[in-house]
Amino acid sequence: MNNDSSIAQIAAMLREEVSRLKPGDRLPSSREIMRRHGVSPVTVSRAIGQLTAEGRVVTRPGAGAYVAQRPAAQSPTEADMSWQTVALGDRVVDDTAVTALLAGPPDHVIPLTGGYLNPVLRPSQQLAAAATRAARRPDAWSVPSLNGLAELRRWFAGQAGGDVTSADALVVSGGQSALSLAFRSLAAPGTPILVETPTYPGALAAAKAAGLRATAVPMDGDGVRPDLLAEAFAVTGARVFYCQPTLHNPTGATLSRERREQVIGVARAAGAFVVEDDVLRYLADGAPPPMVSMDPDGTVVYVSSLTKVLAPSLRVAAVIARGPAAHRLRAGQLVESFFVARPLQETALEFVGSPAWERHLRTVHAEIALRRDALLAALAARLPAAAPHLLPRGGKHLWVRLPPHVDEPALVEAAYRNGVLVSPGRMYYPSEPPGPRLRLTFMAASHVSELTEGVRRLAEAFGPEGD
Repeated sequence: MNNDSSIAQIAAMLREEVSRLKPGDRLPSSREIMRRHGVSPVTVSRAIGQLTAEGRVVTRPGAGAYVAQRPAAQSPTEADMSWQTVALGDRVVDDTAVTALLAGPPDHVIPLTGGYLNPVLRPSQQLAAAATRAARRPDAWSVPSLNGLAELRRWFAGQAGGDVTSADALVVSGGQSALSLAFRSLAAPGTPILVETPTYPGALAAAKAAGLRATAVPMDGDGVRPDLLAEAFAVTGARVFYCQPTLHNPTGATLSRERREQVIGVARAAGAFVVEDDVLRYLADGAPPPMVSMDPDGTVVYVSSLTKVLAPSLRVAAVIARGPAAHRLRAGQLVESFFVARPLQETALEFVGSPAWERHLRTVHAEIALRRDALLAALAARLPAAAPHLLPRGGKHLWVRLPPHVDEPALVEAAYRNGVLVSPGRMYYPSEPPGPRLRLTFMAASHVSELTEGVRRLAEAFGPEGD
């Protein structure tokens, strides 16, 4: 049975099951469907995706798939779009992980996951003031320089350090856009890309959408292992390595300066690029210099962003590159979207050039330490079976290891039913995970007491074995 026919059969079986259930009823779990029918997780995911696109089911991150409200009866004159299934082929863009990361929890659910600061921690008033000042600039609504405002590029270059100049910087629309642009520009469809394991699911999704095959490179407590990176380059012939050397998502690891230099050396020897994803740098106090500042040869393509430390909709980031790669990146940005909206660039420039920027960083760094320690204390008191991978220097997350016998999807689902949303570890791995894991976020909750309550609910879902 080929993969397409397997997907069609599983989708048909699920349609029949949906017809017997009521709106709001839960479908069997992906694991149960895999067990019953002997199919892969990808087959189940794509079959459920088909039913989601048809409006028959809705998915809830970490909780499963549910029967949707019944659509109105189709009018005899309503257009039939089924032909598109054949025309589109199998070039599926899997948005499951990204949707799960961006979806907000219901009001009664405590978020122990999420990629952005809780609204109470965002400098919303100061951003609004910066936006007002930006809108008054004479050319605020004109076409900006196609590479980005010169002053903003100069600021990003200064933050990168070394001999990086504003000419090396390209302003783009957020870190995710930067990754998509970098992957498409640096690697041809069908070729491999090396990634840390575990790694950021949004990067895996962007690589897959670009037609790249992600190959895992193991990490230890200090980050990616340079010896295994060299071996992976030799075995795969890859020409791109994606990494997060500062506050790695999800583990929180930060590479030492020595190991950063080793990674650059390994990539240079392989004739390959390093895509340095540094979007969490501003959530650390005293991180080592970016790898791009140590690289005079154009090996490192650097990504920086203001979104994570400020607000989700301030989608302003920069890609720093040199040589032919820089030209290709700029051409790709221009062809795809022309440029980032000038008022948004002007707002970012106003904010980082004001005293509010440094004040905000100090406030966030203090809050990170307070919340991280509170989450660690709550886990030690209520859920000692969840062992933190390491103590991060900053960031937003703790990566915790669960006992080997724990059913990770079942725990995530039970936690959601008990009023707390967590990220399952499986979504952070490009291949089979080594065991059950959770990523727990301490910057998405509204206050420390909510964090503590979230851990209590998680421990309750875990059961007596958590003691």
